[in-house]
Amino acid sequence: MNINDLIAIVKKKLINEIKIEKIEVEDKSFLHKNHSGHQEGKFHLKLKINSKELKDLNRIESNKKIYKILDQEMKEYIHSLQILIN
Repeated sequence: MNINDLIAIVKKKLINEIKIEKIEVEDKSFLHKNHSGHQEGKFHLKLKINSKELKDLNRIESNKKIYKILDQEMKEYIHSLQILIN
């Protein structure tokens, strides 16, 4: 899967499951290219989400919700996920 398709899927899944005012998904894979744990075809993503729904949850609950929604992508295409919630 290419990164643009993955970003589109991540955005769509999260928007369909969570009330989100704004979402940005950044590819941060380039920061990890030379790391020993780097796997080809696995991406490092940074999520910036403005969501009152997520903000009302504690950090662990909001992250669990996101990870549950992106479960398949985490198993197949995402190596690391950085989550910022406003």
